[in-house]
Amino acid sequence: MKGFKFFLVGAFFIAVLAVNANAQPASPSVANLSVQNAIAVAPAVSAQAVAGIAQTLFNIGPLPVTNSMVCTWIVAAIIFVIVRFSTWNMKEVPSGAQNVMETVVEGWRDLAESVLEPRVARWVFPYATTFFIFILISNLMDLLPGMGSIGYGAPDRGSSLPFAIGHAETPFFRPPTTDTNLTVAMAAIYFVMSTFWALRYNGPMGLVKHIFGVKLKTSKWFFPPLLLLFFFIGLTEMISIVIVRPVALAMRLYGNIFGGESLLTMTLMHKPLIFGILSSLPFYFFELLVCFLQAFVFAMLTIAFVGTLCTHADEENGH
Repeated sequence: MKGFKFFLVGAFFIAVLAVNANAQPASPSVANLSVQNAIAVAPAVSAQAVAGIAQTLFNIGPLPVTNSMVCTWIVAAIIFVIVRFSTWNMKEVPSGAQNVMETVVEGWRDLAESVLEPRVARWVFPYATTFFIFILISNLMDLLPGMGSIGYGAPDRGSSLPFAIGHAETPFFRPPTTDTNLTVAMAAIYFVMSTFWALRYNGPMGLVKHIFGVKLKTSKWFFPPLLLLFFFIGLTEMISIVIVRPVALAMRLYGNIFGGESLLTMTLMHKPLIFGILSSLPFYFFELLVCFLQAFVFAMLTIAFVGTLCTHADEENGH
């Protein structure tokens, strides 16, 4: 069960990097606000249902702690508890939580091995599995009651409840994957590791040949123009590897989960409350599907992108 060890280490690694990335506020003018000041200027900075950036709750020395960081720590703790509980009493014939965890890990291992060469699959599948579970739990946080609705805001004078507010302008909890700091941090982890694996698999010169080399059998007369053609194709591939793929990973996940949270928040703000709840139910179940789908897509694209860098299949017939 070496996969469990890789999974646990990878989960901790992602959580730590996510916290460090989230520590950089997206807007200095907002991040430096205290909770009290955030309440005072909330109408100016958060006219929309869900704020575009994670709000700072408090500071630990020079480190601003945002609501998305709090949820990131919670997700990391949940993963630790799940892994610890499922591996507490390992049995030869698994059952219960151990069986579920082994099914997830072995399923991703088999999926990686069906796409990648065996040694590359051994490198990638622990990260893909960790990405899937970490993103899935982070996404599901969006569907929990109180997420984004419990916090500081203007009092609701029309409510009979003692601490009722009209809208949580500074919520205590924000789903981690609705913060670009986290999704960008995970995309950065993918980029660094995929580059390392590509260099390890191909070697420096082999990687250059893999990207820019001529991948067709040809005569010596046609080789120079083909070399020029594949050089420009390689430049396009480099743009994809360095910019397009990491940005697509980060923005696809962030956009889908942030959009879903905004939609649910707006529907739940309808009056009366029972109408808001009923109108949000169809979107709630749709977002449940999106949570699983986006976690799977992120992890699967990680495997697929690494596969394009760590294979010689397209060069077997090369010049």
